[in-house]
Amino acid sequence: MSQPTPTPLAGAQSEVADLLSELIRIDTTNTGDSATSAGERQAAEWVAAKLDEVGISSVVHESEPGRANLVARIEGTNRDRPALLVHGHLDVVPADPAEWSVHPFSGEQRDGYVWGRGAVDMKDMDAMTLALVRDWARTGVKPDRDIVLAFVADEEAGGRKGAHFMVDHHADLFEGCTEAISEVGGFSITVRDDLRLYLVQTAEKGLAWMRLTAGGRPGHGSFVHDDNAVTRLAAAVARIGSSRLPTVLTPPMREFLDAVSDAYSIEIDPNEPEVALARLGSISRMIGAALRNTANPTMLDAGYKTNVIPGTASATIDGRFLYGQEAEFEKQLDELIGEGVTREWITYDQAVETTFDGPSVDLMVQALTAEDPGARAVPFTMSGGTDAKSFETLGMRCFGFSPLKLPAELDFASLFHGIDERISVDSMQFGIRVLDRFLRQA
Repeated sequence: MSQPTPTPLAGAQSEVADLLSELIRIDTTNTGDSATSAGERQAAEWVAAKLDEVGISSVVHESEPGRANLVARIEGTNRDRPALLVHGHLDVVPADPAEWSVHPFSGEQRDGYVWGRGAVDMKDMDAMTLALVRDWARTGVKPDRDIVLAFVADEEAGGRKGAHFMVDHHADLFEGCTEAISEVGGFSITVRDDLRLYLVQTAEKGLAWMRLTAGGRPGHGSFVHDDNAVTRLAAAVARIGSSRLPTVLTPPMREFLDAVSDAYSIEIDPNEPEVALARLGSISRMIGAALRNTANPTMLDAGYKTNVIPGTASATIDGRFLYGQEAEFEKQLDELIGEGVTREWITYDQAVETTFDGPSVDLMVQALTAEDPGARAVPFTMSGGTDAKSFETLGMRCFGFSPLKLPAELDFASLFHGIDERISVDSMQFGIRVLDRFLRQA
């Protein structure tokens, strides 16, 4: 009797959930302070061991003790072609177990999902990538061009100890890479049973975290006081927090809105596009933030005693600016901040944008439609930031392409840094199949 033909990528699809669970159980919380962050070295060593099991060698470089970054290269069959980078971060944001229905670092598998901090940001893509290249190694598959893998630290705090460090000090490891793929792109939005938009990230906003400081005359809390640092700062923070900066339609967002208009057969007012985006459900919060520069107050610090008016007061602001909008954003900020308050950058990094065209984009589209005939790939701008900011400086075109066919009812946007973060096993298995089609030829 003849043996049944093995299911393509059977190994990768069967082990991806367990790989993700194992990786989630390594607590890689990034607090922004190396003294209180955890697990990145352990996670990098875990990745290295999983690669070594199938004969893929890697190197690990630390920017500081414990802040580990791993790079491996899988040789392609066509040595004349430039390489492609697949990068992912190993760190995650903090999680309070008391807020979750499962322990955030349990990696529990339940109801067809893997639960835990990092499940969507972005240990799912890490696990999908690992599962795929391990399957390739076991079955003898070689991609057309070199594929460089990077699993890095510190993305959740701006990447200075991760991707930025690697670009600044170990750029040779990325020799020949002209394109890169990573997180927050390639996921689906269900329009109807036979149509899903797959959002491919071609741009992301710049990062401008800042500290505002107001000065005033200190004094006794019981006096009438007309030079109060707290009052001055509070007024500036209120102006910033309540502002809505003007809509700016960048090229990728124009393309995205055109796709939404066509998919839903609606007219979109370019001056009020959020009205139409509401049809997309919760993901509209993420998309809508990419229609303008934004600045949101996040922390306040002032005073040391109830009856003492302090001489200074400070606040932190999470600012994000669109590609080409740096100067305009600073002008907008200064108008909102007003007199008597200074600002300084805490973290500042560029916006990134590329075009939605070329052979690699064509292959993304083909890979998606091969696995989902109802797929329509569209570009978009991501409101947050990724390590693309670092790798773009080496001349790479950077895309968010972590393909996931999501359940139509899933509130995907709320899971980023959210409570009960989880990812569907079926979605990851779909992603492996798409990545296999794409990376073999890209």
